[in-house]
Amino acid sequence: MSEVTTRAWSFTAPVWRWKEGSWRFVTVPEDVSDEVDEAVGDATGGFGSVRVEVTVGSSVWRTSLFPSTSEGAFVLPVKKAVRDAEELDDDAPAEVTIRLVDR
Repeated sequence: MSEVTTRAWSFTAPVWRWKEGSWRFVTVPEDVSDEVDEAVGDATGGFGSVRVEVTVGSSVWRTSLFPSTSEGAFVLPVKKAVRDAEELDDDAPAEVTIRLVDR
C-alpha cells in the first residue's frame, strides 16, 4: 500500500488474554478480517501483519493486526495504557474502529 486509506471498519469484540501472559487482544470478526485481507492483498508486513490506526473510546493509536490460525481471523493487540484508560478488563466488550495506514 502506498497511501493512507480512509477505509475503516467498526466492531465490538471482547478483550482476551494470551495464555498466562500479560498480552491482551481483541479478535477482529471473520467478515471484517476477510475484508481487511482483501483490501491489503499482498501488501502485508512481517508475519502477515497489517498496519492500522485503532480507536477505542477516546484512545487512538497505531499498531498492527496479526493473522491468527487458531482464531481464524486477525487479532489486535490492546496495550495496557489503553485498557486502563478505557477501563477494559478481560472479557469486557471493546468498541473498536480500525483504519488501514501507510506502510
